[in-house]
Amino acid sequence: MADTPGTNSTPPAWLTDGFDHIWLPYTQMQDAPLPAPIASTQGCKLIMEDGRELIDGVASWWTAAHGYNHPHIREAVTKQLETLPHVMLGGLAHEQAYTLASRLAKMAPGDLSRVFFSESGSVSVEIAMKMAVQYWINKGAVGRSQFVSFTGGYHGDTFATMSVCDPEEGMHSLFAGLLAQQIITDLPIDTATQAAFDDLLASRTDDIAAVVMEPLVQGAGGMIMHAPETLDFIRAACDRHGVLLILDEIFTGFGRTGTLFACEQADIVPDIMTLSKALTGGTLPLAATLARTHVFDAFLSDSAETALMHGPTYMGNAMGCAAANAALDLFEQDPPGPRVARIAQQLAEELEPARKLPGVRDVRVKGAIGVIELEPHGDNDWMKAEFIARGVWNRPFNNIVYTTPPLVISPSDLSHITTAMVEVVRDWGIKKNEEG
Repeated sequence: MADTPGTNSTPPAWLTDGFDHIWLPYTQMQDAPLPAPIASTQGCKLIMEDGRELIDGVASWWTAAHGYNHPHIREAVTKQLETLPHVMLGGLAHEQAYTLASRLAKMAPGDLSRVFFSESGSVSVEIAMKMAVQYWINKGAVGRSQFVSFTGGYHGDTFATMSVCDPEEGMHSLFAGLLAQQIITDLPIDTATQAAFDDLLASRTDDIAAVVMEPLVQGAGGMIMHAPETLDFIRAACDRHGVLLILDEIFTGFGRTGTLFACEQADIVPDIMTLSKALTGGTLPLAATLARTHVFDAFLSDSAETALMHGPTYMGNAMGCAAANAALDLFEQDPPGPRVARIAQQLAEELEPARKLPGVRDVRVKGAIGVIELEPHGDNDWMKAEFIARGVWNRPFNNIVYTTPPLVISPSDLSHITTAMVEVVRDWGIKKNEEG
């Protein structure tokens, strides 16, 4: 166990005692440094136990779109806690879940009019996959159980979602022998890959249940960006060959790419769409799987066997739904488009100097997502400490240094983040050169 990165202060007892028992995500625990201890949050800042403030450059894994401790969300959750924290949705109903379902159906593109709730993004994708397979079973097309997904894609860490992630990106390669064998192909971004994708759907139509993809930005796979025209082509190809399209908008939804949903930039409607992360403004776990009318209708019959057999215990949790309804209030009162456009312009201008630094492969921006791609390295723990020393929380992964700030971030706080990103990358290049 190493010291907390970026600090020489004495860690609190709860951290050192608990560190001997907690198991952290994506972390080699043998030599893991102590995480940065956070005592409270406010706005776009994390306040450490020793009183130092960190501007959150990743919005707690892209969730805190409205910043932390927003009074409107806090009030809604507090009120719900005092009246009805949770009841099961199996045979019972409560206002928050039903109101939220109605609102999401009205906000979503096209006729994505049915909403199935769960607790996490990974589960919402699993539900989407189950919906797609059972859709074909209910229509008498047994055997359509394969999924097409794309290199660079990421859809979660559960077994079904791991099977549609990029198998070579490293996170899930250990489980290759246990995972269902899906069809992973290149994004159709040019004439050759478009022809290959169309041929794939044509030749495997009887096997394929759906295409699964992240629209416009493949997040955890490396912040890989593609044009709206790619979405449009994929939607048209799916229609041409009678294949369902699932869009994973868990990362891209609720304004992150500049429109409320990324698919709006291509003017397409998926058959199934998944949402989470910013849905509750980063306050409570909640996810949703939305289906179009024709998908839902395939589950209607006189037989109980055609019903969707899924039901997470805490689905539609009242406090989570209350937080989501409050977060949607904020999106409706102050649509994110203009703010994200301002963030995008500032990111493009202030990250551009990094392009000339040693070891930098690319600088790219899409909406409120700013990325500096580096040559492969193993210095991310060093970088995290350097960011903390500069008053910024950032969590580089693989060879990607990025920011996905809260959508309410001020220009000055955003400049603090971008300056730190350029400086840390610059110093990493110097360090790399000195090490030979």
